[in-house]
Amino acid sequence: MATPADQRLLELLEKWLTSLDLHAKYCSLDDGSYAKIQPWPEHQRPSRWIIDLAKQKALSLQGQIQARIKMGDGKFSESLELMAFLSNLVGSEHIERFIPLAEPDKERVLGRGPPDGRAEAPAEAATGTREMPKFIGGTAHAPPPVGTSAVARAERKAQPKPAAPAQAYNRNGPSDEAREQVIADAARLVQWGRKWYELAELIASMADRPHLTDIRRILKDNKAVIDEKAGRT
Repeated sequence: MATPADQRLLELLEKWLTSLDLHAKYCSLDDGSYAKIQPWPEHQRPSRWIIDLAKQKALSLQGQIQARIKMGDGKFSESLELMAFLSNLVGSEHIERFIPLAEPDKERVLGRGPPDGRAEAPAEAATGTREMPKFIGGTAHAPPPVGTSAVARAERKAQPKPAAPAQAYNRNGPSDEAREQVIADAARLVQWGRKWYELAELIASMADRPHLTDIRRILKDNKAVIDEKAGRT
């Protein structure tokens, strides 16, 4: 029998899955239309593959919770709630890349007298975030039961916004720290199923990464290391 914690998490996952379905639909909008379709909190627009990955993980977690309910495990969902709370309270760093909650009843009709007087039209999807998203409600009602959304929103408001990811080319090459970061990024993306030829541009779009030319050189020089870290050897 489902516990209150089970019910809370299953309801939250249903809300997230509905939101991700809306985000998948919004991929066909241009940036201007996307900005107006929902009352978004400040965020970087998620790309389609991140949305698909998030939905895959949400469905997987939903299945695990349902399996635990059938097993009579009354502590599994409570443990997940505690972990989510602690992650936001003491373990997580400030991030700007997350998929904000999209709700059907808050969807705006585009092309009917927008504030700037211009009609909106769908266009090819623009991509934004390329890192693993963090699910945060970002709305004023129905936060997760332990208040993780409120903590995360407070952190975003209190801390300065990171600079844009574009980096100037450095003739002296990237630092050792930046090199290790690129290798770690590449290994993680490979584990997520990204193709080798996609890695350079995906990493270059992340904040505080080296110039694209440097990233390509790092990837070329460290392919064996990246494959090993990704578990492909």
